[in-house]
Amino acid sequence: MTEDEALGCADAYNIVMVALMPSRTVSVSIARTPEEVYEFIITLENLPRWAPAFARSVTKSGNEWMVETSDGPMRIQFVARNPFGVADHRVTVHPGLEILNPMRVLANGDGAEVLFTLFQAPDTSAEKFAADSGLVERDLQTLKRVLETREG
Repeated sequence: MTEDEALGCADAYNIVMVALMPSRTVSVSIARTPEEVYEFIITLENLPRWAPAFARSVTKSGNEWMVETSDGPMRIQFVARNPFGVADHRVTVHPGLEILNPMRVLANGDGAEVLFTLFQAPDTSAEKFAADSGLVERDLQTLKRVLETREG
């Protein structure tokens, strides 16, 4: 494949090459089956129950899901349901700014392990990135509490 063809492919898939960004993966073990955890996570109506730091409410508008956040409304779109525990989702903060949030639900013995990866954007300070990581940790602990106490 020529360089021009490769660039054409990148353009076709809207791929933008950027420098590697620092990342952090946060995880939590949950004493429920991976299938139960996955289903709870990808059912968007549940989002405010386990991610209150992010989602105040969730509504469906046509084919799109909107999340009311402390920073205003944002569009959210999860990948299609799948048998692999992939719960990646894109959050559209505003037109032109989409954030990909890789998320996985894995088997861990008789329970599940949930992993959420954050990337530090070039314009995000170390302090803001640490604060965002802390919010994700808190939300994953809420997910654990909700599911293990049978609220979910």
